[in-house]
Amino acid sequence: MIKAILIDDDQNLREGMKGLLERFAPNIEIIGEADSVATGIEAMDTLKPQVVFLDIQLNDGTGFDILEQLAVKNGTIKSNIVFITAHEQYAIKAFRFSALDFLLKPVDPDELQKVIVKIESVLEKTNDYAHIDLLLENIRKKVDNFKRIALSTSDGIHLFDISDIIRCESEDNYTKFYIKNSKPVMISKTLKEYEELLTEHGFERIHQSHLINLNYLKSYIKKEGGYVIMADESHLPISQRKRERLQEILKTI
Repeated sequence: MIKAILIDDDQNLREGMKGLLERFAPNIEIIGEADSVATGIEAMDTLKPQVVFLDIQLNDGTGFDILEQLAVKNGTIKSNIVFITAHEQYAIKAFRFSALDFLLKPVDPDELQKVIVKIESVLEKTNDYAHIDLLLENIRKKVDNFKRIALSTSDGIHLFDISDIIRCESEDNYTKFYIKNSKPVMISKTLKEYEELLTEHGFERIHQSHLINLNYLKSYIKKEGGYVIMADESHLPISQRKRERLQEILKTI
């Protein structure tokens, strides 16, 4: 059984979450509950759960306050965190850059089951929680232009500077990242998800299968239908509908 606690200041929501977990995640055992920052810190510190289902907005602060104070006290967070939140765009963006799981209220059973499957996989392969440190770093700075990204692979979670990502390539429902001075890493998310995150960082989707960092673009070749040569010497095709936009971008560089 996976040991978990619930931290939410609404008892009805805690009861509802327990009901969902009993029905859709019978391998999750709720070993404790908390309804505030203070009781949440105490519960995490004493019970040492493997998983924490954590509401962002609490009566006396936020879920981030709990993690921040525990990180200061203990040096790091050693639980898997699943945030439960209303639609808060900044927080969700921070979660996605940090490879952290979140559930939107009201919690959808299908989404809950997906998160549980991921948690089971993570518990089997890693005890590294550096991505939580990355989240706290981003929340603490309150910046919207994140500098690093956490990528969850089959062997664990890895942190990279966004500026070191040369390109991303779609492989069915997976995305392969090509990164400066690093081996390629494969992520079980679609290229579209990373396009949404990285476009504001100078990335451009040039083809159904290719998202490139314009800083690593070496050449744009017009012949043979159009293709680009990247800093890693890869030759990537440009789709016809993307060609005009890329040409306009290159005029501004």
